[in-house]
Amino acid sequence: MNDPSMLLTLAVLGGTGKEGKGLAYRWAKAGYRVLIGSRTPEKARATALELIQSLGEKAFIEGTGNLKAAQAADIVVLTVPYAAHRATLEEIRPALEGKILVDVTVPLVPPKVTKVQMPPAGSAALEALEILGQEAQIATAFQNISHEHLMSDAPIECEVLVTGTSKTVREQVLKLVEAAGLTGWDAGPLENSVVVEGLTSVLIHINKQYGATHAGIKITGVK
Repeated sequence: MNDPSMLLTLAVLGGTGKEGKGLAYRWAKAGYRVLIGSRTPEKARATALELIQSLGEKAFIEGTGNLKAAQAADIVVLTVPYAAHRATLEEIRPALEGKILVDVTVPLVPPKVTKVQMPPAGSAALEALEILGQEAQIATAFQNISHEHLMSDAPIECEVLVTGTSKTVREQVLKLVEAAGLTGWDAGPLENSVVVEGLTSVLIHINKQYGATHAGIKITGVK
């Protein structure tokens, strides 16, 4: 897919936040059509303009509301804070039929964000499956990548674990990981998302403990 006209349209919901903005930057740079979604469309449009100014006018980035972005996209990426997770999913649920949802949400519960605190469903991704129904196509990715890495053009050493409801879904999302300039790994079924989401709190603790800002993970021993 070297021709940008053949690439998919990606909706990054919560795209005005740091993580969403970083992912949108990476994918727009790779040639994807990117829709920034937000509860406040004006903020989404401002973020889209900011990214276009960074990448040039050839970048296809537009800002709009969350539902409108989800309706127009081929793949929907959810990067909202956990406090807005359920409400956003319930709003966009009609727009997700037949589409892959990439859930980047981590169930952080301030102020104890260095402590793993999973919801009753087991993880934010499994909660999404409960909300959307068992036929939903859901993957998780990017929870352990700092936004500081994403907004930089430097190579990223950290790697991405991808879980999902099927191997086909994971394969599609691994392509997005590669397009973002990252190395991704098939980390198995969606149930494994509990481990990946929990790692975020561990990395936040490591950052605080050792005075870092963007600790990450890397898989070794695999060729």
